Amino acid sequence: MSDTPALRIDVFSDIACPWCFIGTRRLASVIESHGEALAVEVRHHPYLLHPDAPPAGIDLQRMLAQRYGADPRPMFARVEAAASDAGIALDLSRQANAYNTAAAHTLVRHALEKGTQAALVDALFVAYFQDARNVSDTEVLVDVATRHGFTAADVRRLVTDEAELATTRREAQLAAQRGITGVPFFILDNRYALSGAQPPEAFRQAIAMALEPADADAARSS
Repeated sequence: MSDTPALRIDVFSDIACPWCFIGTRRLASVIESHGEALAVEVRHHPYLLHPDAPPAGIDLQRMLAQRYGADPRPMFARVEAAASDAGIALDLSRQANAYNTAAAHTLVRHALEKGTQAALVDALFVAYFQDARNVSDTEVLVDVATRHGFTAADVRRLVTDEAELATTRREAQLAAQRGITGVPFFILDNRYALSGAQPPEAFRQAIAMALEPADADAARSS
């Protein structure tokens, strides 16, 4: 049996969330920095920020201006600076719309068994934020997902199947029932939680704690 430690990390995020893009990239870089000394199983779970968005999407800047009562561009600048620190070239003005991502998350769910889940999630982030594509559009999803283990027929079937979409929406509702009210949200070894696009050091510390035996937690708290 291998002595390599094993760790499960559950990631709750939405494709339409820039902080989720940043947070998952930061987590991936920390995991990669451990090399073969760390075996990690990362599982991605849906969170739907815009479940009622129409197929054409919602005007993002107008929505944010109405929600916060201010021009969203200064907020965009802060997010773009954080993205740059994570190695992501981000210009939030390129993506004009927010979309319903239930179909995209349905593909992410099925990518787990194909071993392409993390790669597909990242590709969807790139498609949405950097390429300004409509990630609720079936043909866009065909183009992205067929590079990650899906056939075009598989994609079209999954993203138009009401039962599959209902399963994705139920999973997103379960996240809310667990008390997750914002994303990204990370759960390590079902013991430690991190909320938000944490800096790399926070991920390193959380991973180190999660790798300690459970009785070490009891010893620290006694």
